[in-house]
Amino acid sequence: MKLHGPGSRINHPEYGKGVITNVTALHYFVSFIDSGIETIELDSEFEVIESLNFDLDLVSFSEVESSLREILERWSDAGPLVKMGERWKGGKLEIHPGDKTQSKEIPIDTFFHKIVMVRDRVRVMEQKINSSKEMDDATKVELQQYITRIYGSLTTFNVMFKYKEDYFVGDKSK
Repeated sequence: MKLHGPGSRINHPEYGKGVITNVTALHYFVSFIDSGIETIELDSEFEVIESLNFDLDLVSFSEVESSLREILERWSDAGPLVKMGERWKGGKLEIHPGDKTQSKEIPIDTFFHKIVMVRDRVRVMEQKINSSKEMDDATKVELQQYITRIYGSLTTFNVMFKYKEDYFVGDKSK
């Protein structure tokens, strides 16, 4: 099957005349004169008025974006996108010292981002401990207990998260 590149002109039996604007592994995106943009399968029946060559690999932008996101989540200390609760957006955190010195004001978005970074880095540390070949099992268990306590200390901040699956979870009471 010959692929027709973007800019190729076609005449489709249902949609009429159009121009191919994008090609993915499965579809042509075609801008038709009468019906606007339609998605048709690569093996659809249509008349080719003018074909432009198409020599590129068929990988869509969304496929590249998805692959890149998976790679970054797996190999960096940046975790998946975490949403802050709606009521906190645009808010601020004020810190007032006990003495009469200047107070500090921080945008809550900035504070939330730092909490998420701490959580992500603790998770990466946990993964590195668990996959370590140099540590014995007893040391891994001991360090895992510290990590669980760290998560428990951070549960106060769960109120800021939009989704419960993003919460810090410490040691469960028995």
